[in-house]
Amino acid sequence: MSTRFNLTSTVLDTPDPRGLAEFYRAFLGWPVASEDPTWVTLRPEGGGAGLSFQLEPRYSPPIWPSRPDEQQMQLHLDFEVDDLEATGAIVEAAGAVLAEFQPQDDTRVYLDPAGHPFCLWVRT
Repeated sequence: MSTRFNLTSTVLDTPDPRGLAEFYRAFLGWPVASEDPTWVTLRPEGGGAGLSFQLEPRYSPPIWPSRPDEQQMQLHLDFEVDDLEATGAIVEAAGAVLAEFQPQDDTRVYLDPAGHPFCLWVRT
């Protein structure tokens, strides 16, 4: 038996779905595809999988890098960019914070406003 699968979205928990969606919209430029008080989805205009933000009132941000007995990261987003410094300035202006620990020279780890780690990287 064969069946078709289509990844439609990666979902991030947050206490503020609209606020977190606005953060990612500010630097990705993706429009809001759907929205209600507990869920917001952004989709790229050319199609493809989007990002969704789901209300989780008891959300606890992950610790990066992980430590024993602390909330661990479940996933992170990677964004390939042309210029780490310029893109870093854009995401910081939108509300991201540069993580204290940086594992590689060609990658920058940031924390979004809800504390989710994400990476900007350049191909070397």
